[in-house]
Amino acid sequence: MVKPPKLAPSPQKSVRTRRAYFDFKFGQLHVRTAFPATGGFDEQVTLFCLHRELGSSRDFARFLPEIADVRSVYAPDLPGYGETDPSQTSSVTDAADAISDLANDLRLRQIDLLGVRAGAEIALSLAAARPELVRRLVLIGIPSADRLPRVGSSVLIMRTRPESPEVLAKLKAVLPNAKFEDIADYADDVFDAQPKTLAQQIGAFLSGRP
Repeated sequence: MVKPPKLAPSPQKSVRTRRAYFDFKFGQLHVRTAFPATGGFDEQVTLFCLHRELGSSRDFARFLPEIADVRSVYAPDLPGYGETDPSQTSSVTDAADAISDLANDLRLRQIDLLGVRAGAEIALSLAAARPELVRRLVLIGIPSADRLPRVGSSVLIMRTRPESPEVLAKLKAVLPNAKFEDIADYADDVFDAQPKTLAQQIGAFLSGRP
């Protein structure tokens, strides 16, 4: 009798995702999370993903399982968006404070930040206010260089379009440790266009690989 071929075991899911609510001073913060199934102390620095204006944590739905292979990832709905309660002023400072509170609740000594457009401005505000907390930043669609705080953290700016020489000079003045990477070939929604490729690029920077 010919024995049937052995079927290869199905790969175990390496990343777990879930949703949760955390208290912050204006109510409840809704957060999507993703983390390696193995967990443990060998994980890299936790990453927080901050969405664009008029967006929500849903923007990162396809991206989270790709970037969370070796690190825990938290994508909150910023105050007043998605399922998170609004703050009193809807300011960048309020949003940065909410992310700071979340990091404190999770007892994290250091975090990395990924910010998209308005999320980039919030990430920079938090990095300027708490440099001991924020290790590295990834910015997509940065705000005007005239409004940026000076930040000494390592920064990756993923450019959807080239800046003028004047704007580039201003960026380098306030973000002296910034490096630039072009993603102009991606679709408008970069996290849906190529989430795996984007996760590899961002993961390499966060891991300190060249």
